[in-house]
Amino acid sequence: MEQRVEARRSRTRDDIIAAAWRLAEREGLVGLTLRDLAAEVGMRAPSLYGYFDSKAAIYDAMFAAAYRDLDAAIWAPEAWATDPGEDPHAWLVAGAEQWLAFCQASVPRYQLMFTRAVPGWEPSPEAYAASTDSFTRMREALARAGIREDRDVDLWTALVAGLAAQQIANEPGGQRWVALTDRAVRMVLHEINERTAP
Repeated sequence: MEQRVEARRSRTRDDIIAAAWRLAEREGLVGLTLRDLAAEVGMRAPSLYGYFDSKAAIYDAMFAAAYRDLDAAIWAPEAWATDPGEDPHAWLVAGAEQWLAFCQASVPRYQLMFTRAVPGWEPSPEAYAASTDSFTRMREALARAGIREDRDVDLWTALVAGLAAQQIANEPGGQRWVALTDRAVRMVLHEINERTAP
């Protein structure tokens, strides 16, 4: 009996988060209200507190779910045609393009994950752990592609994050900055190879 209650509670929490994303897509992250969210799932606003103790907790759950979705999209085995050690250039281009496509697929999700779009909110340590776990996986993969030093990882993340920010801010759904991915990868690898050459 207790397991059924917990399973039902978990499904309701998932429904609330799915509804929060739908509202964020329509109204923006900052436009998310508990009253509208409760109406979206067919309950009264005070009932939400039976599942989340605050609006910040809802943002936390959205944030952690977004990183789980990112990992599922980026690290799916069928998404990779090359090995990072065999062809770093092709592997990095493919990875960056997948990441950019993920960012473009939902502006509110991108904003919650990678910007400070919600005034006064920061992910809790528990929610933030999802992003650090994701970053660790990315860093391990980058190392296999030859991007090992902290400053090189920083350069890589700044470059691809910059492409995403420019694309989303100036041409959402377009390709102008995404089309620079191959050049960006060549620049990074050239700089690293030139610096580390014997």
